[in-house]
Order: sequence, then C-alpha cells, then structure tokens
Amino acid sequence: MVKHELEKIIQKAAENFGTQLPKFSVEIPGTRKFGDYSTNIALGLAKKISKNPMDVAEDIVSYISPHKFIEKIEVAPPGFINFYLSKDFFAEQVGEVLKNKKFGEGEHVKGYNIMIEYTDPNPFKDFHIGHLMSNTIGESLSRIFEFNGAKIKRANYQGDVGLHVAKALWAKRKNPGSSWQMCYSLGSAEYDSNDSVKEEIIELNKKIYEGSDKKINALYAEGKDASLKYFKEIYKKLDTQFDYYFFESQVADFGKQIVENNMGKVFEQGDKGAIIFKGENVGLHTRVFINSEGLPTYEAKELGLADIKYKKYKYDWSVIVTGNEVNDYFKVLLAAMEQIFPKLAQKTKHIGHGMLRLPEGKMSSRTGNVITAEFLIDEIKKKIQEKVGGRNLHDSDIEKIAIGAIKYSILKQSIGSDIIYDVEKSISFEGDSGPYLQYSLVRALSVLQKAKQERVKPLFKKVPLEIGQLEKMMIHFPEVVEKAGKEYQPHYIATYITELAHEFNNYYTHNKIVDKSDEFSRHKVALTQAFSIIMNNGLWLLGISAPQKM
Repeated sequence: MVKHELEKIIQKAAENFGTQLPKFSVEIPGTRKFGDYSTNIALGLAKKISKNPMDVAEDIVSYISPHKFIEKIEVAPPGFINFYLSKDFFAEQVGEVLKNKKFGEGEHVKGYNIMIEYTDPNPFKDFHIGHLMSNTIGESLSRIFEFNGAKIKRANYQGDVGLHVAKALWAKRKNPGSSWQMCYSLGSAEYDSNDSVKEEIIELNKKIYEGSDKKINALYAEGKDASLKYFKEIYKKLDTQFDYYFFESQVADFGKQIVENNMGKVFEQGDKGAIIFKGENVGLHTRVFINSEGLPTYEAKELGLADIKYKKYKYDWSVIVTGNEVNDYFKVLLAAMEQIFPKLAQKTKHIGHGMLRLPEGKMSSRTGNVITAEFLIDEIKKKIQEKVGGRNLHDSDIEKIAIGAIKYSILKQSIGSDIIYDVEKSISFEGDSGPYLQYSLVRALSVLQKAKQERVKPLFKKVPLEIGQLEKMMIHFPEVVEKAGKEYQPHYIATYITELAHEFNNYYTHNKIVDKSDEFSRHKVALTQAFSIIMNNGLWLLGISAPQKM
C-alpha cells in the first residue's frame, strides 16, 4: 500500500533529527495541485527542535533518497511536504487491479477471530426499520473485517422470552386469526390500559419461563417458529446469512446464576428483592440485573451471552451493533462484566448507531405504528417502478435497486448519526445515491460487453502522456478499506466509491472507450475494467448488489 510505503520513507528521513518523532499523517490533499499525498511531519517536528517548519521540511526532503514511484517532492507553506507519484507507478497499479479481482483486500486484522452481533429482532414482534439499520451496518462491518483478513462469525441475538412474548400470547388466545405482530400490539395496549389484564400477562410470563403449561408451550413454539421463518425471508432479501442464532431463553438461567454467584462482590440487594449493580461506584448509573419477580433482566442475560458466545467461538473481538439509545446500558453492562469476565469485557466492542426515521418521526413498535422493513422496501420499489417506467426491469432488479437505495442512505453517513430518510434523493440515478453507484457499475459492464463483442481486449501497457484523475483515485481503494475497518465506519467506502463513480462517468462522457481506430482504446477498456472491479468490491463491502440492467 503506497501510503504505508510513504510513511516508512518519511519516518526514516525524519530519524536523522535525533529526536522522538511526533505523530504525523500522510493524507490525500484536498486540492490536486498539492500532489498525490501530503504529510505534516515537519510542523510537529519543528516545534520539538524549535526550528522553522519550512526549513525542517526542506531538510527532511534532502534526506529522502530517490524512489522510482516518486516523481517529485515539493515543500509548501507553512511546512507541508507534497509527493507527486510517477506515471509509471499509476500504470502499474491499474495493472495490479486488473490482475486481482479482490483488489483492496488488506491484512490489518489478518488472523483475528471476530464475532459480530447485529440485527437482533425479537420473535413475536415486527422486523422494523431499526432492525434494517442494524442489519445494514452490521453486515457491512462484517464484510469490511473479512476483506481486511479476519475470520468472521455473524451472530443474531433474539429475545424469545419476556413480557413482549407474554403480551403476544395473551392476545393470540383471544384473537387466533391475527398475526403474531398484531397480537403483540394488541397485548401491549391492554397491558398498559387494564390492570387486571396486566396481572394476567405477568402471570403468563412466569409460566412461559417455567415451561409448565403444555398448551402455552405449544402456542409459544408455533409463534416462535412463524417469527423466525418471517425473519429469514427478510435476511434473504438483505443478503445476510448468520452463523449463530442466540436466544434469551438459552442464556437467561446462566445469566441469573452468574449474578447470584457474585452477590456481595459485584451485585447487591435493591428495592423489593431486586438485585442491582451500583453503577455510581464507577461513575455510571444503577441497573437491575434480577427483577423483583426473581427473573433475570436483559443485563443478566447479556452476561451469560458473552460467555456462551466465547465458548462457541474463541473470538479476539466481540462486536455488538445496536441502536445508540442503549449506549449507557452497555457502559454499565461492560463495567459489571469487567469485574466478572475481565478478559471478555476487554474483547467486547459496542457500536451504537443512530435512528432511521421517515419525516413523520420516530416509530413505536409498541403501539402498532411500526414502520416495517418490508413496508419500506415495498414503498421504495413502487417509487422506482414509477421512475423507470417502460424500461421493463425484472422485479428482482427493482428490489436490488430499492435495497441498494436504502442501504446506501444508511451507510453514507457516520454510524452514530440519526438519519431522516429522503425517499426521492435515495432513488436518484444521479449523484449521491445507491442507484447512481449501481448504474455506474452497470454502465461500465455494458462497455466491457461491447468491447468483448468488438474484440477490443483490455491492455494497460500503452498509456497516454497524461495520467488522469480516474487512474489516480484507484490506488486509494485499499487504504480506504483499511481506514473503514480501523474506525468502524463504512461511510469512508461509500464516499470513496461515489467520488470514483463521478470520475468514471465524467471519463465516459468525454471519451469514446470502445473504438478500434483509437490506439488507446485498449487502454480505455482496461481502465473501465479496473473501475468495474473496484466498484464491484466497494458495493459488496456495503452489502449492495448490482442489478443485471438499469
């Protein structure tokens, strides 16, 4: 990776000053006239040795021996060092893309075992757009880690016990023809408004935990099975396959046992017989781990889950993706885990993402006003169908475009940000959208198909006198992928491939690519093929599939 090579060269040159080197960056300048890469090392070093940054920069440059991939080096105020790479280097790099269909793969987590948990829909409830957001982010991170060399196991943790289940079962017995998701909403409404029903549901919840009633057990099994089948249909649409499914019912007893075994050491008695973790002792807040009914809460179950996960897969990292409304909850959980399973706590990374909202506002899965993932996908499909009109696209292509539009809208921003989903912008075939990226790839593949038909084979040896911005941008893909993995931020990839697509479409507009009479046609075809490889990999990392045609 050229960026790492430059870092080594700069560090070696700066060691001649005989002082501890400051932290420095090697970045792509915002303006092309400042070269292909720029470093700020002279600015930090000048402060250490009390010397003019421009002079320090000149001295560093004098210590750098010639390298064949560097064409020239310039010093710019107030002390930046700008590197201009050689034409031959860019040509070689495009050649590397053509030889490697997985161009962009890295090694910064090579050999690591990573379990990443995401999506986590609860049986008996809807798969809403919050789950869609978690799935999109978790799947993209999984692919980025995988592309950077890690061995990935995808996990899905689902709440198959708890009051939400009791509410659904209570309503199902009275409304056998209603869906399980509707029954949950009906049961929730009655639980909140009717004290006697509330008592019935609480009692039913205990029976579900105990498994003491055969009829209730059978109804529970029916509902859970129907829910999991419903979820799997959505996973198939989203191109996600999980390695492990964990359920609260599997970890509840173990979690409760962990808490009880650590009474007086980590946990203490709270009000009405509850068992709590006094978070204030570590600068956080108090949370209940076993409630007054003697049942383990989410917190206790999570403790059991961490250990059970590790027994299934000896992970180096356990990454958990959830909405950021539970960020504080996870801080307390990890503080308790630090005292019980310190090694597992150190291996655990929680990523809280923002909320996905339509302009109407935040959804509520309790009131029945939930916006489901299927509803959103279907609505976007209708909009796209209206937009493409008579292009006669297959329904599977329409669905890929719709899902690409939604996923890109989620991934183009920093993970922690809330998103107000703009339907019209998301389905635009021009500019900052998933369909625009899909269209750019389909266009490139169409050019390559035409070249194949006209027998114009790609060849990147005869290079024009000037190397364009498209060639220059391509070399940055591996470092973008690495940065996205190190910072847990897929938006770096989304931004990069959007800019790359802009550059390719500009190139396409100003060049006739397939032209037997043009001596550089094979070069142009090769450049198009290299673009298609990077774009295909970039879209895959975002979990976006390209349709056959658009």
